[in-house]
Amino acid sequence: MKPKALILQAHGTNRDYDAAEALTLAGADPEGVPLNHLRSGKKHFGDYQMLVLPGGFSYADALGAGKLLAIDLNTYFVNEIDQFVSAGKPVIGICNGFQALVKSGILPGERLENSKQRVVHSAVTLTFNSQGHFECRWVTIMPVSQKCIWTKNLSENITCPIAHGEGNFQTAELFPLSSFFKQDQIALTYIHTDGSPADGEYPANPNGSVFDIAGICNPQGNVLGLMPHPENHIHPFQHPNWTRGANHHSGLALFQNGVKYASNL
Repeated sequence: MKPKALILQAHGTNRDYDAAEALTLAGADPEGVPLNHLRSGKKHFGDYQMLVLPGGFSYADALGAGKLLAIDLNTYFVNEIDQFVSAGKPVIGICNGFQALVKSGILPGERLENSKQRVVHSAVTLTFNSQGHFECRWVTIMPVSQKCIWTKNLSENITCPIAHGEGNFQTAELFPLSSFFKQDQIALTYIHTDGSPADGEYPANPNGSVFDIAGICNPQGNVLGLMPHPENHIHPFQHPNWTRGANHHSGLALFQNGVKYASNL
């Protein structure tokens, strides 16, 4: 059977149908579900095998991109989401969804000892782009993590659009970077179109993220958050140079990885 994918819909979400199409092509059965349907009990997290937090501008990015959605997640759904993640089910947050995952503490995914409350890392954030303005352009990203179930064994780089004003991934001195690297949590990095490292150079690294980080995963590897939009390059004709033969480096393989994993749970 096709795994059922829950796509969270908040006020301001606008990439839910794009994510649904990517999941459908990858072999899943996606369903967009408003947050209020989950709060009222009309729908339940436990009925799904995948969870998607799509891009957009949830709640108009009031108080910061993804902040109010993060409050929703921690206020109303903390137990359900923790059970979903602990069960090893695939979770992906794209752009605004990534911002919500970070600001709710679901990513990077560590917890305080002897505490049932999720840790909201003030030492990790997605802040304003280093260029000081909204970035809307195509980028090239390289799959890195072999722990992350979404990027594992992906051999081809992905080209896809970005569209964000707060995608600059930064860490404070208190953040345990050595543990972060050791646990293989850097899932995707920005690179030049020729495959060479971005090394912080603009526009290959479009937002100034430390270590050219485009996406990270939790220590377990089943939760992925990324700023670029792989769901917007799943058909050859979506690439701006497709008539000139640019028909590779699709983002579809990322979703196929997640669907395949969910199918085997």
